[in-house]
Amino acid sequence: MAESPQGTPNDIFPFLGPTTISNANVSDFNALMYLPLYWFGGSGGSDNSVILNKQKSLAYPPVYSNGNKTVTINLKRYKWSDGTPVTSASVIFFMDIAKANKDQWGLYEPGHLPDNVATFQAHGPLQVVFNLTEPVNPAWFTANQLNEITPLPQEVWDKTSISGKVGNYAATAKGARQVYGFLASQATNLATYDTNPLWKVVDGPWSLSSFDDTGNLTFVPNRGYSGPDRPHLSEFKEVPFTADSAEFNVLLAGGAINVGYLPTEDLSQQGRLTSSGYTLVKSELSQINFLVLNYNNPSIGPLVRQLYIRQALQHVMDEQGQLKALLGGNAGGYAVYGPIPPKPPSPYMSDTQTPDPDPFSISAARELLTSHGWKIPSSGPAVCVKPGNGPQDCGAGIPAGKTLSFTLLYVSGSTYLQEEMADYKSDAGQAGIVFTPSSAPFNTVTSRIIGTCPAQSNQAACNWQVGTWGAGFSASLDAYPSGELIFPNLTGYTNATLQGLINATLQSPSPTALAKYSQYVSNLVPVIWQIATYNLNEVSTNLHGVVFNAIGNINPSDWYFTKS
Repeated sequence: MAESPQGTPNDIFPFLGPTTISNANVSDFNALMYLPLYWFGGSGGSDNSVILNKQKSLAYPPVYSNGNKTVTINLKRYKWSDGTPVTSASVIFFMDIAKANKDQWGLYEPGHLPDNVATFQAHGPLQVVFNLTEPVNPAWFTANQLNEITPLPQEVWDKTSISGKVGNYAATAKGARQVYGFLASQATNLATYDTNPLWKVVDGPWSLSSFDDTGNLTFVPNRGYSGPDRPHLSEFKEVPFTADSAEFNVLLAGGAINVGYLPTEDLSQQGRLTSSGYTLVKSELSQINFLVLNYNNPSIGPLVRQLYIRQALQHVMDEQGQLKALLGGNAGGYAVYGPIPPKPPSPYMSDTQTPDPDPFSISAARELLTSHGWKIPSSGPAVCVKPGNGPQDCGAGIPAGKTLSFTLLYVSGSTYLQEEMADYKSDAGQAGIVFTPSSAPFNTVTSRIIGTCPAQSNQAACNWQVGTWGAGFSASLDAYPSGELIFPNLTGYTNATLQGLINATLQSPSPTALAKYSQYVSNLVPVIWQIATYNLNEVSTNLHGVVFNAIGNINPSDWYFTKS
């Protein structure tokens, strides 16, 4: 299977940090070896939805009681590859690690897991009971909280050094921090991923056979796997590419890749790939896509905190034009205008998000700027000529002479993304908004723009201004689209009203709560919405059982070859 140039696996410890959360690490790597407590996503085809997959989940559906303040989890009978059972101790071990090291956890949001769990206790070897601090929306808690739990092999990993004995260290906060420090340090040594005994104990269908730090990796079946979907294949390999064009050329040659992807800029070339033995399988990933604004950058923070400037930035993003010019007129992607994924159809989408609140209009962007104290020259950036806090002034913290100039960081390797950023720069320039684009590898971009910039900091990590990782924000991390991982974790943006609306979605199962949140965010423009792409998958004609669900999870244990 071809890996995307937008990221390769680089963290084997399932307690991922802020800079290593990606589909490459979650869906294409960790989840094949370490099963999440709950698996989301249908089986593809007509079942391409954001749903709880009861068959592939490690536990039976949770039971809510006590006014949705108590959650009872009953585990299925799985085993670790060393023959020991996956038990309630495996869940408790994860929770102990999370409770003591939450600030190191990329999925942590203050007030949420583990903060919202008052107590967690094992009731026998296969049952865990969570008593929560307040009532919850069961759909949200299952999809966005319980799905974040990955039971861990306590009988192997509960130690503080490679030569130390396994104990019960994680039961105390001090011990849990020591255990985490040990495991996290082991995970930084990518060269030992395929040899370290720690990573050999797995409960998923696959075990890692070989790995290198460029992204080449090989899985072999976990012979001790006790789940329902034992692998048919003798090996499953993932191979890296630094650019879409390189992967496409390998597809054209035929045979070296069994599951690849069609770069969106090569949609017209599908006939050549059919001749090379591939079938195009288009799938919809439940995702949104956006450019992140660095509100804490000392130079551009005062600019992007102004609503009218964010609206102007959105007005010069020509999503429909880019779809037509870059993605074959909707054949390869779709527009995104708000925080609820527009594809595939789901019960979460509301009519309040359907219209485009800031449609493409260079003249509208110019009007917003000139009516707020900016002078737009015939070329170059607009200049603030009317500083101040009034309704027709530039806004708080924006001095006279300040220009609308931004650096724009994006992920390298994708031709369509490069062209999209060039188009955005061109259109923005006509409104007096000047972008200076630059590209870098996926892991470099995400390490810069996610969670590394404290408020009003002058540190080097805050030098970035506007950025995008290009791959969107996927439901594999947030299946219920309530936004708590996006605001402020991924974007740095928050305010009291927004947090109140998000909190309402976490407590109420009513679709009205999601609709109010969606409408508010669409009008607030806390990020700059950009087009999202379909997954254009190329599958060898003799490989079967390959489906792609809306969450982005892959199930290579279901795949099998035939002779023709």
